[in-house]
Amino acid sequence: MMDVERLRGLLDEVRQGRLTVEAALERLKGLPFADLGFARVDLHRALRTGAPEAVFCQGKTPEQVVAILRRLATDHANVLATRAGAEVHAAVEASGVPCRYYPEARIVVANPRPQDGVGLIVVVSAGTADLPVAEEAAVTAEVLGNRVERIYDAGVAGLHRLLAQHPLLGEANV
Repeated sequence: MMDVERLRGLLDEVRQGRLTVEAALERLKGLPFADLGFARVDLHRALRTGAPEAVFCQGKTPEQVVAILRRLATDHANVLATRAGAEVHAAVEASGVPCRYYPEARIVVANPRPQDGVGLIVVVSAGTADLPVAEEAAVTAEVLGNRVERIYDAGVAGLHRLLAQHPLLGEANV
């Protein structure tokens, strides 16, 4: 995989004559995806969007998730695996891929590292039943380096509960 800095470094090596065009092409040959047989992993996502491909675990075996995360974590930090249960977390941890698990959000982060984000994001949910999805959004934003404030159980019938959070909502970037 190639992020912006690695690609820039590769191009600089070619420009400075330390690397031939053919050698650079050889390094780029496997891009932009890795074919794992059961999945084609997007290796250029971080180059295009600033974050690596997220892995949606629902419907995948723990072994498939491990293989995908192992490939992505080779070159990326903060690889998100969403809708990941405890069984997936245990498999990733047992595989030796460095990870952190957020059970309420159902997220495994492979190769976790601190990252700078955009600013303040406020995650608002209507009711308690929304908590897992709200936590998924909040943890995702935090992993991407943002400061996150949570307003949970803001209510759909009691607008006054949400309006009480007006100052925080006004401060948020998102």
